[in-house]
Order: sequence, then structure tokens, then C-alpha cells
Amino acid sequence: MTVETGKQAPEFELEASNGEVVKLSDFLGKNVVLYFYPKDMTPGCTTEACDFRDQIEKFNDLDAVIIGVSPDPTTRHQKFIEKYGLPFLLLADINHQVAEAYDVWKLKKNFGKEYMGIERSTFIINKDGQLVKEWRKVQVKGHVEEALTYIREHLS
Repeated sequence: MTVETGKQAPEFELEASNGEVVKLSDFLGKNVVLYFYPKDMTPGCTTEACDFRDQIEKFNDLDAVIIGVSPDPTTRHQKFIEKYGLPFLLLADINHQVAEAYDVWKLKKNFGKEYMGIERSTFIINKDGQLVKEWRKVQVKGHVEEALTYIREHLS
């Protein structure tokens, strides 16, 4: 399965930080900001999550939900949520199946070592479940505002 703007977003089912199993189709009728990030409690991922947290009311006003996805288990997600007061679901993609479906599971290099991991990416899915915008290799600074602006200008 490939992910393509203008097509239906790949369906998935993952355990969420609240202990429930969540499907993308559960959010039909709402705009969805689906963001993939490498790891809870790391500097860039914390900044991004807190930026989404700080703008949550503006997303809510645009009938948009925020969903974060990483390979971390739900127990770690819960600690992340509690520590930073995150008001949205984090999904545990432990086997990286959803990351692969969205083509964000990539070979990465850090300090001369190669490993597989999440390429920070965000997808906007409209109320009909169609993928309408994607950002790959996201730079955290200013990104949440960019996503908010896109929804405001194109989906509200």
C-alpha cells in the first residue's frame, strides 16, 4: 500500500495511550492531523508535542484532531502525556506497520551509525478520510503553525 495525496489515507488500528484500540476511520467527520515522530521524551519530539498542545484550541475550533504516532509502547506514551500535559492521543506503532504504510519508516544515520526509524512527518486527512497534505522530513520550528494554517485555509 502506498500513501498518496488526493487518495484515501491508509486505514490502521493501533493501541492508544488511553488503553483503547483506535482506528483512523473512528475519526471520519473530523479533520485529522496525523503526525509521526521518532521517540517520546527526546528534545525535538517534546518540542513538537508541546507546540501541538499549545495550539490545541485552535485545532479544535477547526474541527481537527491531533494524533501522534511513534514506535514507543503505550506505557511510555502515558508518561510523556502526563509529564507534558498532552491533550491528544499517542498511538503505539511498536511493529512500525503504520509507519511503513505511510512510508515514514526510513534508514537513518546518527553519529556514524545506521538504523531504521521514523522520519518526522505530518499528514492532514480531511473529514472524508482523504489524505490532502503531507510534510516529510519535518523541521519542528514553525511546523505546527504551518499545519494549522493549511487546515484554516483549505479545510474550514
